[in-house]
Amino acid sequence: MDTTPSIAKLAIDGGEKAVKTNFPWPIYDEQDVQAVADIVRSGQWGNPDCAGAVAEFEQQFATYCGSKYAISCVNGSVSLRLALIACGVRPGDEVIVPPYTFIATASVVLEVNCVPVFVDIDPNTYNLDPKALEAAITERTKVIIPVHFAGLPCDMDAILDIASRYKLRVLEDAAHAHGAEYKGKKLGSIGDAGSFSFQSSKNLTSGEGGMVITNDDALYETMNSLRNVGRLPSGQWYDHFNPGCNYRITQLQAVLLSEQLKRLDEQTHIRNENGIYLDNLLADIEGIAPLSREPVDIRHSYHLYIFRYNKAKFNQMPKQAFVAMLAAEGLPCSSGYPHPLYKQPVFQQKNWMCYAIPDSVDYSQVYCPVAEHACADEAIWIFQQAMLGTRSDMDSFAEAIRKVQHAINQ
Repeated sequence: MDTTPSIAKLAIDGGEKAVKTNFPWPIYDEQDVQAVADIVRSGQWGNPDCAGAVAEFEQQFATYCGSKYAISCVNGSVSLRLALIACGVRPGDEVIVPPYTFIATASVVLEVNCVPVFVDIDPNTYNLDPKALEAAITERTKVIIPVHFAGLPCDMDAILDIASRYKLRVLEDAAHAHGAEYKGKKLGSIGDAGSFSFQSSKNLTSGEGGMVITNDDALYETMNSLRNVGRLPSGQWYDHFNPGCNYRITQLQAVLLSEQLKRLDEQTHIRNENGIYLDNLLADIEGIAPLSREPVDIRHSYHLYIFRYNKAKFNQMPKQAFVAMLAAEGLPCSSGYPHPLYKQPVFQQKNWMCYAIPDSVDYSQVYCPVAEHACADEAIWIFQQAMLGTRSDMDSFAEAIRKVQHAINQ
């Protein structure tokens, strides 16, 4: 008699899915619809004075983050750009960025005619590695942009200590980190300024939009002027004191974001608790390792839940093929970035169209081994809307991985 245990048929081969829940995003109700409808009926759709519903949402968001000021703008890329300019960078200055993040973190540096300097990530967190940071600082370094990638807080104590010793500005890229906390402080409120995105996939969204927060009066005044075609409160309508553009959001976006903000704390709590629970489940699967949340007190926003994949425990199955199997099982997931930012054509081919980048800058010589390994072989993402599921959903995520592993190894 054959006593070999049966193997569940993989969904990619026509079997039943391990994950049966759908996870819609965005989440909205009739209050969201009514708020937008009220603005539509009012006829006051625009935001020429940065007032009304826009100003109200800015105050709400600043209060939520524990910051003095919040300046809304058209997207998270522009919010980074406004903050960099306000920080006083000059053509040819260097700005330290991680290589494992969305292109905007580095491309906005090029847009302000500065040089992105890529510093590798910590293998346990995928955030900027403070141990590698100090060695990258030169006399031309002006700003550090730590990215709270996936919503996991960077080691801000170490980064701020280095920045203080070298008199550098710290601009937090918190595009993934709405509601996340580091030692009781909301991310984005810890450095000189913090940048957020409200793009359609983000944990707080109006389809598009951005925000930059700060406690610095001078930074606020400059950023507020830059996003509103260089105007100042003391000037006339057609007085333009700074080289800004119209980066304002609309009243429609503002009221939608105000409604969405009411849900953010509860949603962040659910994602954080589910992340802790899923960490424990996946830690028991050989070849799967969740990213570290240690050693400090944090709240993770889980814009992405990331785990590390060791193909040696999966019969040498390439990461992309493994992810395809998981996706077929119903798990909302991705293999993430195909390569670090410095390998993008804009950097390799020097297509930066800036006049102040020295000819000596050569990104073909940059190599960040941790980021390379994460992109090619290791990092797997689960999307944020899935982290709003139930404990049973988290169980099904782990079951999908075990199911695929069992099938591969057989």
